Amino acid sequence: MAVTRELDELACCHGKAAELARADAVRDLERSVYGCDYGGNGGATRSEAERVFGLLELRPGVRLLDVGAGSGWPALYLAQISGCDLVMVDIPLASLRIARERAVTDRLALRCETIAADAAALPFRDASFDAFNHSDVLCCTPDKLGVLQSCRRVARDGARMTFTTIALASDLTAAQRRIAMESGPRFMESEQDYAALLAQAQWSLQERIDLTAAYLSSMRSELDGMKVRTDALVQVFGREEFTRRVERQHAAVAAIDAGFVRRELFVAQAGA
Repeated sequence: MAVTRELDELACCHGKAAELARADAVRDLERSVYGCDYGGNGGATRSEAERVFGLLELRPGVRLLDVGAGSGWPALYLAQISGCDLVMVDIPLASLRIARERAVTDRLALRCETIAADAAALPFRDASFDAFNHSDVLCCTPDKLGVLQSCRRVARDGARMTFTTIALASDLTAAQRRIAMESGPRFMESEQDYAALLAQAQWSLQERIDLTAAYLSSMRSELDGMKVRTDALVQVFGREEFTRRVERQHAAVAAIDAGFVRRELFVAQAGA
């Protein structure tokens, strides 16, 4: 019950954050660091999105499900450069509304759907998607296996899935773990390795790519960009919230740099 309430609060916070992220100063920061301006970004850069495009072998006729799509990055960009059909799923309605508006602006509305749904209980028929992507979603939910199982149920045999996640490094001391947990997503700790979770959900792990160095570089660049844009960002968030964000960014950079936190890209395939 407590976890459910916390997830509801997180969804509400994410929805409010998506609205604030539409401000010009925030989008300017997003463009400078990540190469996009969708008004809401996990950790995916434009180069990462293009890598995912290749790994998923996206093209016209492929049906892609983006889980935890937020405001539409990188899902809409993937649909734009590949010509695939896209369904975006998330819980915050504010984020999905922004994604839908962007789809219309980018002339993608006829190939895109937005649906409010829990990733662990996807409202689609079995074997209905060819490809899946989720960016830093599993580290924001306690039911990691449930999400992977739900995706597998709606995946056609041979479907490919890519996802990134932020996780604790192995063999941390209690003090190091505490520092790491205070700097990253609420549910980044996993009781099992993602390779084991994929196997349990009947996905075959194809590739596992360490993105930690690129993640650290982006986080440092974002911190520098926040400082350069202090006055404009204070106008958006208020002094107290901006200060909190800068402090959290400092903590995240320090934890990643110390080797306490890592970010990885997984590539998996649904077996026959």
